Amino acid sequence: MACDRQSSLKLPSYSKQSEIVPWQVSGMIHRNIDVIRCCSFLNHGKTVTAKQIGTRYLTGSGNAALPSRLAFAFDIDGVLIRGKNALPAAKEALSMLDGNNKFGLKIPFILLTNGGGVGEEERCRKLSSQLGVQIHPEQFIQAHTVLKSVVNKYADQPVLVLGGKGDTLRTVAEGYGFQQVYTTLDILAWNASIWPFHDLTQQERASVKTTDFSKIPFSAIFVFHDPRNWALDIQIMCDVIQSRGVIGSYRESNHMRKPVDLVFCNPDLIWQSDFEAPRMGQGAFKIAFQAVFQALTGSTYPHTQFGKPTEATYKFAEMMLKRHLPGVSTPSLYMIGDNPESDIAGANAAGWKSILVRSGVYDSRHGPPSHQPTHEAEDVAEAVYWALEQEMRS
Repeated sequence: MACDRQSSLKLPSYSKQSEIVPWQVSGMIHRNIDVIRCCSFLNHGKTVTAKQIGTRYLTGSGNAALPSRLAFAFDIDGVLIRGKNALPAAKEALSMLDGNNKFGLKIPFILLTNGGGVGEEERCRKLSSQLGVQIHPEQFIQAHTVLKSVVNKYADQPVLVLGGKGDTLRTVAEGYGFQQVYTTLDILAWNASIWPFHDLTQQERASVKTTDFSKIPFSAIFVFHDPRNWALDIQIMCDVIQSRGVIGSYRESNHMRKPVDLVFCNPDLIWQSDFEAPRMGQGAFKIAFQAVFQALTGSTYPHTQFGKPTEATYKFAEMMLKRHLPGVSTPSLYMIGDNPESDIAGANAAGWKSILVRSGVYDSRHGPPSHQPTHEAEDVAEAVYWALEQEMRS
């Protein structure tokens, strides 16, 4: 089993951004449930359907716990979006939290995903278009966002970044503050014999950074996002690690150099796309790499893991949420997700409340969830409504 060195990279306090997303409170929530929705809700201990409820109101004073303490974190794939399309319940849920109700109530929320591959601002623009609600970078954490917290350790050192298309993640990493960022395509362009089973396309060649990698001492490998070419990336990872950073050199003197740090950003084995069955994610790539490395060396390679459900990622998310709840020492935080292994496990360990939705990878037909949520719901709209009702009653 791989050694997980989560404690080796410490998280500093989340820096205050220049733009603050306004969260305004009011004393009442209005919930208009369409009579065609058949989601079940709790009514004084009895289960009733939307057809029986019709239009529902939740009321409370301006000092109620709901406006002052409540905040949400949402997974994206399988909760708000499936493939490239927003799920119908997503726009309803986020629109209500964003204040689009006749009382103007706004409740803080962030999006917390193990996805990635592009910059935060670009992804927020796309999500805003898909969901019909403005999403700001201050409301968004993807798998590799947390790497902003370790930039100081590696800022001026050569690092290898894996995943994404072309050199997109080079640009993202440089935006975080990493100054010497290289990709596996850069290395393949330097020496094609490293992996003779892939010929660089014209587009790939246009994206590479040319240098002599026999003189580049890598200090770390960051798997930002799901790699596109597993075989190439696993080969180069093994080369870099076994040579202690200077690829192609295997002299005994190399053992005097510090071992290369290895960081994965997303432990998810599977994720939900447009395809009917779940697809393999970065977690599957990590398993494949460790299996190959163990076959070569006799042991797996120690690594640091970020992403849900790790403690580091949930602490990072909690700091972001607390920025939107000034003066609240004990917020009531809800995680809504479709993956028991990441969304529910991480929220439970962090002391949050958790709601598991059935619109993504979780399938109740295969048995109970591996991690027990606070509540289960059919979709994100039902999940939000249930949470609001519970908070108003508390």
